[in-house]
Amino acid sequence: MSDEKHDDVKYVENVQSPSDAANVLPDGELLAEDVRPEAERRLVRILDMRLLPTIILIFIMNYIDRVAVTSARLKGLVEDLHLTDIEYSTILAVLYASYVPAQIPSNMILNRISRPSYYIPACVMVWGLTSALTGVAKSYGGMVAARIFVGIPEAAFYPGAIFLLSRWYTRRELAFRSAILYAGLLVSNAFGSLMAAGILSGMEGKMGIRAWRWCVLRPFPQGAITITIGILAIFLLPDYPHNTRWLSPAQRRLAQVRLAEDAGEADEDATNESAFTGLIMALKDPKVPLFAIMTCSQLLGLGFVNFFPTITGTLGFNTTVTLLLAAPPWILATIVCLINAWHADRSGERFLHIVLPWWAVILAYIIGVSTFATSGRYIAMMLMCCGYAGFALTLVWVSNAVPRPPAKRSAAIGIVNGFGNMGNLIASFTWKSEWGPDYHPSMFIGLGALLLATALALAIRFILVAQNKALDRAEAAEAADPASRERVEEAARLEGVTVEEALRRRRGFRYLV
Repeated sequence: MSDEKHDDVKYVENVQSPSDAANVLPDGELLAEDVRPEAERRLVRILDMRLLPTIILIFIMNYIDRVAVTSARLKGLVEDLHLTDIEYSTILAVLYASYVPAQIPSNMILNRISRPSYYIPACVMVWGLTSALTGVAKSYGGMVAARIFVGIPEAAFYPGAIFLLSRWYTRRELAFRSAILYAGLLVSNAFGSLMAAGILSGMEGKMGIRAWRWCVLRPFPQGAITITIGILAIFLLPDYPHNTRWLSPAQRRLAQVRLAEDAGEADEDATNESAFTGLIMALKDPKVPLFAIMTCSQLLGLGFVNFFPTITGTLGFNTTVTLLLAAPPWILATIVCLINAWHADRSGERFLHIVLPWWAVILAYIIGVSTFATSGRYIAMMLMCCGYAGFALTLVWVSNAVPRPPAKRSAAIGIVNGFGNMGNLIASFTWKSEWGPDYHPSMFIGLGALLLATALALAIRFILVAQNKALDRAEAAEAADPASRERVEEAARLEGVTVEEALRRRRGFRYLV
């Protein structure tokens, strides 16, 4: 990998500007001032047309699988399999028992291999195969086993996708692209409910099979579609900026320069920075455990997602109407998520764009415990779904707050999302059927969790502000760090400027708060 990265990059000591670099370096023609703006727009356009649609489609298939079980509960799953309340909660929670611990090693592996376009699709194909096995489960034990094995390959996708996006997009491009990715989840919740409505209303008794089982059997054809998408993803997904096969050498060079300029350092690990070194660095950074606990608390507060059809059922309508009513809140959440992320990129602000959607959920819980009116509770459900607009930016903020080296960033993303999903596991047991139909205890737990998440987000913001002030005072000392200087020197080689010029440009870097 190291040799491959630098084959086309030659450091020219006396080159002073990208325009000069274009005349000296064989792959620097797109760095010239008169051609770079259009070349950069074209590069981003290519990524937007290949990378984003592929991972969004994968994400939609991923979450439609999960919605199937929650929807099936409305029409016979619990009764036919003789599940207790705790057993149903365990079926939901056990996926996270394998999903959570697998994320950290998966992201560490992703950063060390040279071909993520092989690794991520391979995991997609494996989970497509394992999700199909859910359809043949005929008992509580079978459902648990299937969910455990689905969680392992799924662990590679969301944190891996965010890390891959961070290797291509600058800090002020990343939030909106990540939100587009997460919009796939929100849309899948809506379409999953609509599909379930059709299946549960029209398939009852067909071929002697209960409608809920048709809903869970859906992973058979869906698993085949997921596997097909995984195969196609091998050819559509990029690798890293230095080795993506379907970009020209000049485009690869431009992609590396963009990220080097964005943080003042090349987006590469130093020679002594292994995957394990990156893990240790992430664990020692106080922001990372704070992000992890914040995400756990956040997802506990948003844990209604696994019970949303059941919560919608408390409005008192039949199964079909209930599932139809479950779709509009997620469509609204998708719109809010995209607008919120677009403004976050435009403003460069992170804290308020993450916590304001949580406060909408807090307001929803207050409405939920204050009224039984159908209109009031449905408005509350709309606000609850909009809370995921904040979660969509969480790993973006992690990527912005832990930008270099990539080994540290990949481990940090894995730690935060992995530990954070413990919140989903806990939430599987906080929406008990015995607490229905009002679910007041569940809402109080969620409200408290989101208040804690807000406090932790504020603490992270204070730390980042303090670190920005420290950068104001000690930029020269920062540049003297050997590993940091090595990345600065690599940035100088990529940009075709002197090390001193690269150090000058680096002084403009600040964390987004």
